[in-house]
Amino acid sequence: MTDARPLTIEEPRLATRRRVRRRLPRHVAVTMPLALAGLLSLLVSGNALRPFEHITTIEAKMASKSDFFRDPEVRRLLLKHGIRVDIHRLGSRGIATQSLKNMDAVFPSGQPAARLILDQLNRSVDSARPFVTPLVLGTFRDYAETLRKRGVASPQRAGSAETLYYDLDMAKFLALIEAGETWNGIGFGDTSERSNNGRVLVRTSSVCESNAAGTYLSILAFVKNHNRAPGTEDPRNSAAGQDLDATSEEAVLELAGQVKPLINLQGMASDEQAESYFSALGESIAPVTVIYEHQYLAHQVDHVRKHQKQDTGRVLLYPTPYALTEPQLISLTDKGDKLSELIETDPELRRRAIELGFRVRFSGEDGTSDQLNAFLNEHEIQVPAANPDQTKVDAPDLNVLEEIINYVGNCPPPETESP
Repeated sequence: MTDARPLTIEEPRLATRRRVRRRLPRHVAVTMPLALAGLLSLLVSGNALRPFEHITTIEAKMASKSDFFRDPEVRRLLLKHGIRVDIHRLGSRGIATQSLKNMDAVFPSGQPAARLILDQLNRSVDSARPFVTPLVLGTFRDYAETLRKRGVASPQRAGSAETLYYDLDMAKFLALIEAGETWNGIGFGDTSERSNNGRVLVRTSSVCESNAAGTYLSILAFVKNHNRAPGTEDPRNSAAGQDLDATSEEAVLELAGQVKPLINLQGMASDEQAESYFSALGESIAPVTVIYEHQYLAHQVDHVRKHQKQDTGRVLLYPTPYALTEPQLISLTDKGDKLSELIETDPELRRRAIELGFRVRFSGEDGTSDQLNAFLNEHEIQVPAANPDQTKVDAPDLNVLEEIINYVGNCPPPETESP
């Protein structure tokens, strides 16, 4: 018998799946506080929107003072103002004698090259001379002590510590070079456990390219010309009624011929000389090298930071008479104007220049050492003392200097082209 009850069909039940809440990945959780801290730092420093700001790239030819613009802190400070400097490194005189096309600024390390550039431009431009630095001779303690025992160099006082600085009598030093003396011949073997039969010479970069070499050449010419700038007449001869034309081309070339054998010329840019001197093989490359004071002081600051002590193996010889170099940043375009103004007025950039060993100009003064000395004292680095003999090398007339440089270096003709 069939069951006549109606078939009951149940409605299907919809199964619900519980949503599992995913946890934040562990590596994200770990790095999130760091990311937040970085964001806060950017907000506080005002750099949060830096990637979205316009950065002005300035094309610039620079010599040894490119050290300043290559410094990471200087680059960071310039980026705060929306500026990035693309450096084309070249010796100062090389900058002045080659094309300036497509450049926004140039930064020769001294006034002779700066004057050549300004004469080439033949128009008014913005420029800045933010700091000065003396030309010095970098050497090593045994060589400096050898010169001291010969009465050619005098150590500066350093209390109970070993001195880092010596004052060098250039007239006596040149007498050793002209006599063809060797280091062993003047007593190096008595000072050191080593031997060196090489000639007493100073290694320089090419005078055709480098301000440092040209400045050292000016010192030599000044001393050889009885502490007078070459190309100038000795007033004592005029008073005595002697008819001597000290400004003649023959006299200048004769002086250049006397100076040429006194230096060991190398065809490198001036900043590369410093790199060789501060390298591990510096002493084997050259016992005495032309460098700038700021390069040595920056090295000492870095050495103290890394090793908690001064580098007492490397020392400086301060020539007497002495020569100051005045780097000049010359603007060639509107973009260059912005950099020129900034480098001369920004207090953070000026402070960084002091930290890199420069003597920064303040309040229209020719140069000041007070803040540099305070910085060196703060970092327990010996402060260079002013030489009691303040005879300063008078730079010769630009045409006379060019004549001497071309004779000594056998330089190729300039290939200049105004921007």
